[in-house]
Amino acid sequence: MSANLVRSRLLSRLSKQKRLFSANTTAEPPKEPLVGASSIIAEHSACTPPPPPPAAESVPGKKKSFGFLKFTLFGALTGVTAAVGYATYAYSLDEIDEKMKGLRFSNAIDSYLDLRRSIEEQVKGFTEPSSDKLLPDLHPQEQHVFTLVLDLNETLLYSDWKRDRGWRTFKRPGVDAFLEHLAQFYEIVVYSDELSMYVDPVVERLDQKGCIRYRLSRAATKYQDGKHYRDLSKLNRDPAKILYVSGRALESTLQPENAVPIPPWKVDMNDTALLDLIPFLEYVARHRPADIRPVLASYEGHDIGKEFIERSKEHQKARPMRFPATPDERSEFAHRHLRTEDFGVWFPHNV
Repeated sequence: MSANLVRSRLLSRLSKQKRLFSANTTAEPPKEPLVGASSIIAEHSACTPPPPPPAAESVPGKKKSFGFLKFTLFGALTGVTAAVGYATYAYSLDEIDEKMKGLRFSNAIDSYLDLRRSIEEQVKGFTEPSSDKLLPDLHPQEQHVFTLVLDLNETLLYSDWKRDRGWRTFKRPGVDAFLEHLAQFYEIVVYSDELSMYVDPVVERLDQKGCIRYRLSRAATKYQDGKHYRDLSKLNRDPAKILYVSGRALESTLQPENAVPIPPWKVDMNDTALLDLIPFLEYVARHRPADIRPVLASYEGHDIGKEFIERSKEHQKARPMRFPATPDERSEFAHRHLRTEDFGVWFPHNV
């Protein structure tokens, strides 16, 4: 009995302590779990955007000085560009080189001169004739021979294109007789502004007897004001002994004083311009005036072939003489009775 009583008291006392402990634990608030500081900062930064950077304080003085500096640099650059442009336009390369000899304090002027020289050489290759001597030297025994320069298109022939047949080239009436006869007296040169790929095959078909000594194409012309001009000064011949025959002579050469204009030809089969010109050209070759340019100037405004025939008729009326029959007699007659100022006498010829 006593042992059971002691056991029951111990159990009742333990049960009371257990209830007291459970009541104390429920009365206290629950504790939060521990979290690292870096996790809290990251969570805070993800939820709230970062504050904007502080605005830089504007300094009025610095802003004005920077604007003035830009304006000064722009003005200086514009002035230098204008000065270089004016010098390039107003002075040649040699003139600038001469004027700037005492101002070679930096490499800027030398760089400008080198750059301009390089550019001018490149441009010259497209605008100037391919050589200063387009023809070889004349043989010493032919120094007295005149040079007859002939244009090609609308002068000796005419090229026409149509869709149904393509390109066709027509020979001017009398061109064969013209070339064959005058080749006895002249050095004949064809000078065209067409490309060589056109000039060469056309001349080969036109001149099957070899009357034309030389042919010059677009590479031998001078490009100026949007046009290709024949520069007769580059032919390596005495300009006093050059005649340039063309359907557009006055507007296609830089030396109009050597021009012999004829009507441009466009497939008129009744045209006689080349044949009409033979007497005049033969007379020039036979009598060799010291300078052909004043002779051509006396025919300015006239059709030279027809005007020459009219003057010859008037001269025959003023000085009636018997005309020899053979070419040798005509040549001897001319040297004996006619002077250079009697230019205009026409001797018959066989074409």
